[in-house]
Amino acid sequence: MAMSRDRGTAKQPVDQLYGLVCDVDGKVYPDLLLAETNQEQGIIMLRAGSSARLPDLPLGTKLRIVPNHACAPCAPHEADQVGRPGEPGVVARWERFRGW
Repeated sequence: MAMSRDRGTAKQPVDQLYGLVCDVDGKVYPDLLLAETNQEQGIIMLRAGSSARLPDLPLGTKLRIVPNHACAPCAPHEADQVGRPGEPGVVARWERFRGW
């Protein structure tokens, strides 16, 4: 539920599918993308034609996904916790904006 079904980059020169896959610290895995999503899970894959290797991701590995569009991933949550690469923990909390 926390991922968007937005394929906003589908018509761009570089399609990022549903988002970029990062390690828990926010470092992007080269050419690793969120390829499919549904209500319970996401499927990651290497970009078509990539020479990158799949990282070793044992069961239980925590990942961060950078979605193509933030509205749907943020909507079901009361607030967003903000991290900064290279800094441990949450650096800010953004309360949900209500009303348009």
